[in-house]
Amino acid sequence: MDFKTRLGFDYQVYHRPFKRPLHTHHGLWRKRSGVIVRLQTDQGIAGFGEIAPLPWFGTETLEEAIALCQSLSPVCTPDQINPISARYPATQFGLSSALWQLGTACNFVDLPSQDCCALLPTGNAAQNAWEPLWHAGHRTFKWKIATSPMDQELADFERLATALPPGATLRLDANGGLTKAQAQRWLTHCDLIPQGRPDCVEVEFLEQPLPPTEFSALQWLSQQYRTPIALDESVATLSAIQTALDQGWAGLLVVKPAIAGFFPQLLAACRPHRDRIVISSVFETAVGRQAVLAFAQALYGNMPPFALGLGTDQWFAADGLHQPPFEILWNRL
Repeated sequence: MDFKTRLGFDYQVYHRPFKRPLHTHHGLWRKRSGVIVRLQTDQGIAGFGEIAPLPWFGTETLEEAIALCQSLSPVCTPDQINPISARYPATQFGLSSALWQLGTACNFVDLPSQDCCALLPTGNAAQNAWEPLWHAGHRTFKWKIATSPMDQELADFERLATALPPGATLRLDANGGLTKAQAQRWLTHCDLIPQGRPDCVEVEFLEQPLPPTEFSALQWLSQQYRTPIALDESVATLSAIQTALDQGWAGLLVVKPAIAGFFPQLLAACRPHRDRIVISSVFETAVGRQAVLAFAQALYGNMPPFALGLGTDQWFAADGLHQPPFEILWNRL
């Protein structure tokens, strides 16, 4: 698209309460809020994007994203969007994915459940949550840890790992909430599962066991255990991804495109490392989800190396924000 193309710009804020609060090491999350943006050509063709900030991952706040949208002209051009600062990575992705949609005329992408990792509730509640997701076709599940005393979580983990059927895969996500000693205990436990424990599913990886500030310790842990470690909070934005790669991280990277920065630049940075990149959600509406799926398709083609971490729809009521067409979704706001 020509950098001087005049586009009508509009935006709307949304708020979506979770059916139940999402419990992570960062705390209780009760509602997802964000901004839907629309860019429209003189011919009436619209491209939609979503700004879905996650401040505890280092993005701008919702209020900052709204203020930036308010500063844009109702008629703007791509070259007014491209200079947006890296301090606004979620806004960068939202606006650039709307431009990408206009420039590529991409079709809606559907994701089979078996290619989608579903997020389970924390603690013992996971015992009653996995089965309907399994029957819906999901085979990969994520379970968050570092939210309760460790002995209790290990007991809950044992119950979950033995309850899941053969063929299931489990991801553990600590959100940076473990100490080094606790991470070693989890990794030792996970490493022992395939050795004489046919009753337990294997752990695909342990996600962000330590805070991003402990990069050297994360590097060390990744070299000591068979169970892989994946960075998440450590690689939340494009600049953080580049820093981790420059520092020699050779393991997995969980990339949340919706908060990572400009779509094209992020795609270019990820392509050389696509075999170790796991795409994940920040609880987007259908607008952001389609942009993330478009990103995944551009990155992987039709063969993602890992199930995409986009199994989050079950956390929301059917409020009309979970599926296209986007014009109808826009009119619901």
